[in-house]
Amino acid sequence: MKEIFDNASERMGKTVHALEKEYGTIRAGRANPAVLDKVTVDYYGTPTPIPQLASVSVSEARMLVIQPWDASLLSAVGKAIQASDIGINPQNDGRVIRLTFPPLTEDRRREIVKDIKKYEEEGKIAVRAVRRDCIEKLKAKKKASEITEDDLKTGEEELQKITDKFVKMIEEISRDKEKEIMEI
Repeated sequence: MKEIFDNASERMGKTVHALEKEYGTIRAGRANPAVLDKVTVDYYGTPTPIPQLASVSVSEARMLVIQPWDASLLSAVGKAIQASDIGINPQNDGRVIRLTFPPLTEDRRREIVKDIKKYEEEGKIAVRAVRRDCIEKLKAKKKASEITEDDLKTGEEELQKITDKFVKMIEEISRDKEKEIMEI
């Protein structure tokens, strides 16, 4: 049964990590290089994320500076950013690309908080799906007479504790992100 609990913890941990990564890509009015993680540039026929082909730095609180290692990519990087859903126009000065993040409006903040809540719920659903999957494994072991009825009950209770721990983590991460968005 320990391997089932370890498997559940690992999979739920991956869900939390994925949620944190998703929250990192949310544009929160501050310059955050993670917003470029999903933006890809056609680099010799291969879609490549911007951080893999350029230096991305925060020069000011609301400005990102992107300096491609290959200067010929400057216009391709600018076009990829414009085509993405970031919603910021890149300024190309011939050497680097600057992204200036405008301050968030109250309406935009509320939209972002709605997205955060949606991601939070999706994370909770994923964690509960892992729990359900592991409970099915326990029931299969019970059916195969590998564990007793008491072991099944104990296993279900342990899985619920693990699930509660990860759901609480998700709620805390989401609350922190909401607070960050509303305080900017």
